[in-house]
Amino acid sequence: MNAQIAQPEVVTADAFDEYALLPENRDRRLELINGRIVELVSTDYPSMIAGRILTWVNVHVMQHKLGRVTGADGGYWVMNERYIPDVGYIANARQPEPSHKAYNPLPPDLAVEVMSPTDDAADVRDKVINYMLAGTVVWVVDPQKKTVAVYVSGQKPQTIGIDGEIDGGQVLTGFRLKVAEIF
Repeated sequence: MNAQIAQPEVVTADAFDEYALLPENRDRRLELINGRIVELVSTDYPSMIAGRILTWVNVHVMQHKLGRVTGADGGYWVMNERYIPDVGYIANARQPEPSHKAYNPLPPDLAVEVMSPTDDAADVRDKVINYMLAGTVVWVVDPQKKTVAVYVSGQKPQTIGIDGEIDGGQVLTGFRLKVAEIF
C-alpha cells in the first residue's frame, strides 16, 4: 500500500535522503518516485507472498554463495530515485561487500514487487521502467490474478500464471520456483 506524503514541490534525491534519515522517519518505509515521497504500508497477504519469495530466493543465493538478498526494508538507488522492493538481490560480483547506507547506492540485480490493492499503477509502471533502465530484472507479482510478470531489459515481458514456473535466468542461474508455491 502506498501513501503519498503531502509535498509542496518536486523533491530532489539529496533532499529525500536527508528527510528519510531524520530520526522521526528512520522506521518508515519511504520511496522517492518521480520526485514524490511515497510511504509504503504493508498489508498481510502481499507481505506473506513476499516472504515466501524472499525465502526461496535467499535459500538459493545462500546455497550458491551468489550475493545478498534484502527484504521489504532494503532500499536501493535506482536512476536517481529510491526504491524499496519487497525482495531485492545483488550479486557479489557487483558488490562484494554489503552496503551499510540507508539506501544501497547500487540498483539490485533482481527486484520483486508484490502488488498491494492500493498500489498506484503508474508508480509501479515507472518503477519497472527505471529498474530496467538500470539493468535490474523485475518480477511484478499480482496476488489477485496469481501471476508473475517478468521484465528483463531488451526482452518482451513474460507473464507466468499459477501453473507456470519462474526461472532465475542469467541473474539467478539455476533458480526455479513454481508460481503455485508463492500463493
